[in-house]
Amino acid sequence: MARKYFGTDGVRGRVGASLLTPEFALKLGWAAGRVFAERCGGRPVLIGKDTRISGYLFESALEAGLSAAGVDILLLGPLPTPGIAYLTRTLGACGGVVISASHNPYYDNGIKFLAAGGDKLSDEMEARIEALLDAPLVCQPADALGRARRLVDARGRYIEWCKSRFADDLDLRGLKLVVDCAHGAAYHCAPAVFAELGAEVEAIGVAPNGLNINAGCGATAPQALAERVRACGADAGIALDGDGDRLIMVDAQGRIRDGDALLYLLARDRRARGLPLGGVVGTVMSNLALEQALAALGIPFVRTAVGDRHVMEELKRRGWMLGGETSGHLIVRDKAPCGDGIVAALQVLEVMRRSGCALHALLHDWAPCPQVQRNVPWPRGTDPARLPELAAAVAETERALAGRGRVLLRPSGTEPVLRILLEGEEEDRLGALAEQLVERARAATETETQETA
Repeated sequence: MARKYFGTDGVRGRVGASLLTPEFALKLGWAAGRVFAERCGGRPVLIGKDTRISGYLFESALEAGLSAAGVDILLLGPLPTPGIAYLTRTLGACGGVVISASHNPYYDNGIKFLAAGGDKLSDEMEARIEALLDAPLVCQPADALGRARRLVDARGRYIEWCKSRFADDLDLRGLKLVVDCAHGAAYHCAPAVFAELGAEVEAIGVAPNGLNINAGCGATAPQALAERVRACGADAGIALDGDGDRLIMVDAQGRIRDGDALLYLLARDRRARGLPLGGVVGTVMSNLALEQALAALGIPFVRTAVGDRHVMEELKRRGWMLGGETSGHLIVRDKAPCGDGIVAALQVLEVMRRSGCALHALLHDWAPCPQVQRNVPWPRGTDPARLPELAAAVAETERALAGRGRVLLRPSGTEPVLRILLEGEEEDRLGALAEQLVERARAATETETQETA
């Protein structure tokens, strides 16, 4: 579907610029409210957010828009995205709104919508919302306006649900964990989940001030967590991102374990225990080592475009249980209906408890292929495959790798950058090849700009 306003996951960008303004958020809330009312009128819409300071602004604007459309609102306050999805489903809500820019810095924000079951909106519903955004806002009469109230126990409900995802016959007593919440939406949820299951928890990244979300901490910057795990002798470290749907872990030796390593561990355990699996879904960014390691175990593996939405769609289509991204979006379908960093961490900890092995021992045979990634400023909507100079540069790089690696160019769906990924056997050589591609990409965009000027 060609989208005018929605990106790959709602609307995201710099606060105060482009679409991320109070005026647009109000109109967006009204348009979404109209669509929700058409589908399931009389049921409330939930609004949750992460901890960035602009969340207050957009929460109020969306509340006003939904009320103008005649929709009741339940305000959840700061809560991880998977928690908002869970409550949308269990409370029988008409839909949900997530105010978050996930792993982005505080000056960005985003707005995305959930359907009644807590899933991502269908293309059809997004198209209907977009059509209404170009129509005049018509407010309901005063006696038909939506009412708003706050759900005071949202945090507690989500904590209890997360705990229920852990095996009944196990606990976490005797484990020392460092939990980094990235000063984000999980700051008041994640430490409680692990502590109430018996772990000794040291929590970091749990002092949000509206400006420090994802700032040198959490799943996008787990180096500080690794240092703390080593310093305090913890058994493992758990890093979440700003909205709590990504997981990166650190073993007792301080080694950072990304989504590919954790997918391999979970898939191998499920195969060994005869649990439902089918196969594993990754993305074009998944490390080649994951594909090779799963093949050695006889586990099918397929790739999708980047984005947990694509991973989930493929899992449902195939009836498989496990998928995710290198960045830490992990989906365990029979444990959670969407990517959930806390629930995914519990699945890894469950493997550790059942086996009696430390995380580094469980992953002793995991050896990712070297990868080099670069980001280049990139005009939105530009297809790198349609720029002859850049296509030629990619072909040259692939010839240089001689079939022992791969090249991937992918325009970001959330930022105006081109992501360049090289994978192969020699990291130093990959770096040099990546820098050549960066220069060719910059030159190609300059040429394109001059020709279209």
